[in-house]
Amino acid sequence: MSYLELLKLAAPEATVAVTALAVLAVGLIRWGETPSNRRSSAFCSAVAGLGLAAAVGAVVMLPQSATLFGGMLVITPLTSLFKIICLALAFFTVVLARTDLSSRNRGEYLALVLLATIGLMLLVGSEELLMIFIGLELTGLSLYVMTAFDKTDIRSAEAGLKYFLFGSTASAFTLFGLSLIYGMSGTTGLAVIAQKLSAQPISPLLFAGIVMTLVGFAFKIAAAPFHLWAPDAYQGAPVPSAAFIASGSKVASFVVLGKIVLVGFGPDKGSAAWHAMISGWAPVLAVLAALSILIGNLVALAQSNVRRLLAYSAVAHAGYTLLGLVAGGRDGFSATLFYTTVYAFTLVGAFGVVALVRRETGGDDLINFAGLRARSPLLAGCMSIFMLSLAGLPPLAGFFGKFYLFIAALRAGENHGLLWLVALALLGSLVSLYYYLIVLKVIFVDEPAQHETSLPRRNVGEGGDFLQRVSLSVPGPLVAHIIASLP
Repeated sequence: MSYLELLKLAAPEATVAVTALAVLAVGLIRWGETPSNRRSSAFCSAVAGLGLAAAVGAVVMLPQSATLFGGMLVITPLTSLFKIICLALAFFTVVLARTDLSSRNRGEYLALVLLATIGLMLLVGSEELLMIFIGLELTGLSLYVMTAFDKTDIRSAEAGLKYFLFGSTASAFTLFGLSLIYGMSGTTGLAVIAQKLSAQPISPLLFAGIVMTLVGFAFKIAAAPFHLWAPDAYQGAPVPSAAFIASGSKVASFVVLGKIVLVGFGPDKGSAAWHAMISGWAPVLAVLAALSILIGNLVALAQSNVRRLLAYSAVAHAGYTLLGLVAGGRDGFSATLFYTTVYAFTLVGAFGVVALVRRETGGDDLINFAGLRARSPLLAGCMSIFMLSLAGLPPLAGFFGKFYLFIAALRAGENHGLLWLVALALLGSLVSLYYYLIVLKVIFVDEPAQHETSLPRRNVGEGGDFLQRVSLSVPGPLVAHIIASLP
């Protein structure tokens, strides 16, 4: 194969790479006297958006099927679809970054978004362990910097550091597990690994490699108990970064995790049925799913920050999504892909509302959403749709996603062996409805706090200097009463 043919098949990734370089170059241009000029930011966003649109066109022009270098690059209708989904999520992140007034160096930030998108596309379009690991690292390194990008907020730096430390640990687990699998199978292609594993019984060393690989991916999808980075990253990172971590990264991670366990580790699935537990990767994923549903939903009940609430909600949703992989088969994988796609777009919309509320009120706690229905009925309506879809209420898309997942899990195996996991997921969905309705109650029922008024400066004897130095934030009528009582 010539390099020209290779470039044609890798045209979407090449287009996004060229766009990232172009955005970096445009970000260096100074359009006026101030370094952070609005025209420069707008032009960077326009270039990034056009590049992503061109990459979507390049994906559409790809052939129906092709395989390069033993699975390093695989082109199928499914991979093309999820490349388009990743590009669409990146586009919404670029739009969301346009509304984030706190982010500086827009060119560098958008270039990181585009580089992370390349990593997602490599993850989606590869069935080879080395390329999968390269995609994971490219995505991870970009997301670490995006998380700590806001230099004016110490929480952003803390979130970036925690995300980096946990992500590095996850990469070490993943690489160690993949090296054990390579040592036992002698290959890095998922299809060939499946053939090797089917010809030999599972050994302790191979099982250790599978478990370590699953632990590494559990970090990536924020499944309990490997979710400790998620609340701080969602709350401390810039809102566009948190949205992209929660959406694009999750979609690609579940796609590649499904390919690894169903294609590569398929012969060693085992069984998670309550009446016939068999060792394999299915019981490991079932335990991760159960812990994620319990911990995510229960801890979310105690949250007063909306972004932190969405983080623990993401832990619970990771547990729901794992149900399809535990069920296995074509129906289970299809349900997983549908649910993670619906969840990703819903969460991007929710973070968009959070970004606008944060820009208006200066915070993203529940109290900042009080009275939103009066200030902006459109935002309140959008947030209600997103919350109810996350809760899984009909006729919204989240309901159909959970329905397909639960049906696929019930039909898997014999005698409804995954009924225990489905029952736990139903209980978790019932609990989640409570904290989603809390957000809607604050938006539609609670009244906003009274506007704070600063006491005017005036000389009131000995206390005048103190009152001039300190602005007392108290309600307006109380201010009037204090002023009237002064001599």
